[in-house]
Amino acid sequence: MTDSDHPAAGQLLEPEDAKLIVLARAARNRTGAIEGAAVRDRDGRTYVAATVALPALRLSALQGAVASAVSSGVTSLAAAALVSAAETADDDGVSAVRDLSKSATVFFAGIDGALLGTDRGSTH
Repeated sequence: MTDSDHPAAGQLLEPEDAKLIVLARAARNRTGAIEGAAVRDRDGRTYVAATVALPALRLSALQGAVASAVSSGVTSLAAAALVSAAETADDDGVSAVRDLSKSATVFFAGIDGALLGTDRGSTH
C-alpha cells in the first residue's frame, strides 16, 4: 500500500469503516480464502468478496469486491477494506479501487481485524 499510516494502538475507526473490516474478515473466514474484502459505494451499499483462485479465474479479494460493485451498477466508491495475512495489499486490488475512485480510503487489516494501514488516495 502506498502512503500507509500506522495508527496508534486504540485509534477508533468510524462505525461504517469498522463495519467494512468486519465484513471483509467474515468473507475470509467463511470461505477459508487467503483474503477477504469489502467496498462501500457512495450510497452506503456494501459489496463483499474473497480471493478467487480457480484454474481459469484469479481475482484478489479487492478485485472481486470491486467487480461485484461494478456489476451492480456502481460507478464510485467511498471506501474499501482488505483483511489479509500478507504484510501489504496487492497493487492490482488497490488499483481496481482507484479505477472507480481516486479518493476512496482503503483500510488494510490483519486476519485478527487489527488495522495495519490506511491509504487515503488522492483528492484530485
